[in-house]
Amino acid sequence: MTRITLILAAMGGLLGLTVQPALSASVKITPLGSHDGEFCAYDRALIFEDPDGTRILYDAGRTVRGPDDPRLGKIDGVLLSHVHGDHLGDIHSSTANAGECGQPKFDVKDTPSSNTEKIVVAKKAKFFVGGEMNSWFGTRIPAAGGTKEQVVTLRFGAMSKLGGVSIWSVPAAHSNGISPAFLSGDLAKDMQANGLTAYVGPPGGYVLRFSNGLTVYLSGDTGVIADQDFVIHREFQAKLAVLNIGDVFTTGPTEAAYVINELVKPNAVIASHANEAATKDGKVLPNTKTATFKAAVHVPMYAPLSGKTMEFDANGKCAGGC
Repeated sequence: MTRITLILAAMGGLLGLTVQPALSASVKITPLGSHDGEFCAYDRALIFEDPDGTRILYDAGRTVRGPDDPRLGKIDGVLLSHVHGDHLGDIHSSTANAGECGQPKFDVKDTPSSNTEKIVVAKKAKFFVGGEMNSWFGTRIPAAGGTKEQVVTLRFGAMSKLGGVSIWSVPAAHSNGISPAFLSGDLAKDMQANGLTAYVGPPGGYVLRFSNGLTVYLSGDTGVIADQDFVIHREFQAKLAVLNIGDVFTTGPTEAAYVINELVKPNAVIASHANEAATKDGKVLPNTKTATFKAAVHVPMYAPLSGKTMEFDANGKCAGGC
C-alpha cells in the first residue's frame, strides 16, 4: 500500500469517526407544562428536537406561556391534533407555576385567536394540520400576520418532511368541534345560543420518524382503535409512544395500558393528558391515574416533567434525563 493510500485511508477513518455521532445522536423531548418539574392537569405540550436541530412543538395548549415563552426557543414546525381549547389554546398563564398543579391559573385570554396560532405566526413555523383544519387555518394564519404557505395539509396516509423529520398523520377516535369562543360575529353568537360547535374534520395523531431512526407515535386524544395495531405497530413499528391516559374524554389508564401492551407495543411510553396533579417533587403520586398506568404497562413509562429534557435513541430507549 502506498503512502498516499495510507493517508487517504486514515482520513476516511477520521471522517467516519466525526460523522457517526451525529447520525446516532438522541432525539430530545422537552415537556412544557404549567409547573416546573411536575406533570400537571393540563400538560399537553412537548417539543421534539431532531439531531439535526429541527424543533417541533406538539399541542401547545394552555401551558405554553404565549409565543414569548423563553422555553420555546426556535420552533420550525407546529403540530395540532385537534381544536379543543386545551390543545389549541384558548387561555394561558402569564407566569410559571401559577395556581396549583391540579388546577393551574390561566390569566391570559387568547380567544378569538388561539395560543397555537400566535406561536405559529411569531415563530414563522410550518403548521401541520389535517381534516378541514387546513382551509380554516389557511384563512386565519394570514389574517393574524402569517402566510398561507405556513399551513401544511397533512391527511391520513400522507407524509411531509421538515428537516430530517418525516411526519405522518394517523387516525384518532375523538371529536373535533371548534368552540364559538374562537369565532366572532353572528355565527359565534348563534352557535353559542344553540350549544353547537363547528366541525373542522376528524381529529388525529401523528407519527414522527427522526433522522436517528427513532419512530414516535403521538396519539392526540383517542380511544382504543384498530389502527394502533395495523398502522402504528405493523406499518410504522413505533418504538416510543406518547399516549393520553385521562379517562372520560379519552382512554383511561387501564385502556391506555392495553393499547401499549397489546396494540402499539413500543419500547417505552410517555404519559400525557392525565387531567390530574400526577407528580409531587417530580415523583409519580400513588393512587393516581398515572400510577395506575405505570404499574399496568410492560415497558418503561415516563412522566413528562415540565422543563426536564429526556433523550431517546433509535430504539426508544432513554439515553438521558429520564
